[in-house]
Amino acid sequence: MPPKKKPRVSKASTNSGKIVDAEKTSAAGGKRKAAAPDAKTGKVSESAGSPVFTRWLMKSEPESRFENGVDVKFGIEDLKALPDQTGCWDGVRNYQARNFMRQMKVGQQAFFYHSNCKEPGIAGIMTIVKEAYVDHTQFDKKDVHYDASSTPDNPRWSMVDVRFQRMMKRFVPLWELKEHHLQHRANGGPLKDVALFTRARLSVQPLTPEEFDFILSLEDKEPL
Repeated sequence: MPPKKKPRVSKASTNSGKIVDAEKTSAAGGKRKAAAPDAKTGKVSESAGSPVFTRWLMKSEPESRFENGVDVKFGIEDLKALPDQTGCWDGVRNYQARNFMRQMKVGQQAFFYHSNCKEPGIAGIMTIVKEAYVDHTQFDKKDVHYDASSTPDNPRWSMVDVRFQRMMKRFVPLWELKEHHLQHRANGGPLKDVALFTRARLSVQPLTPEEFDFILSLEDKEPL
């Protein structure tokens, strides 16, 4: 977790710190073979009734904040600076967010969302380049994300590898997204149920194709 310790390199990534969810849920999860998503909604119901998503929003902190003497800062510029512009999305300690990462497939896209900062919002786009595997920071007693209740024989937490794809043409701030959300709740629109406002505390959130495409379209438009 940068920058206080030397990054460790896995087969396809360099370790990087991410925002930790403020609220844990009790949802259980594990890797499952995903069914084909619906062309319109981008999700399907599996046999257990759980939807599978194909697009994402992932939060991280671009400004310095210290936990136990370690700076947990990791913004999109930090991802760009990593070898091959690729890093592992470690430190997620919320079961629902973890389960969403376990649904991710190589090639899917995610918005890089700057959180817990002066101006929160969407800074760029990443691509998932490695599917969920064991998050090693849960076993590291020196890491701020250490989990004493997790063991190598029964690991609780997973991570994925992401690669920088591009910056947004313009930064899309949280306040602008909220205005669209409120308008769409009142009059109908793709952001009426977006997780950014209905499940705001999650650091890893699913998006439907309509939600993703609408947010992406904002980069070519003037702010409200």
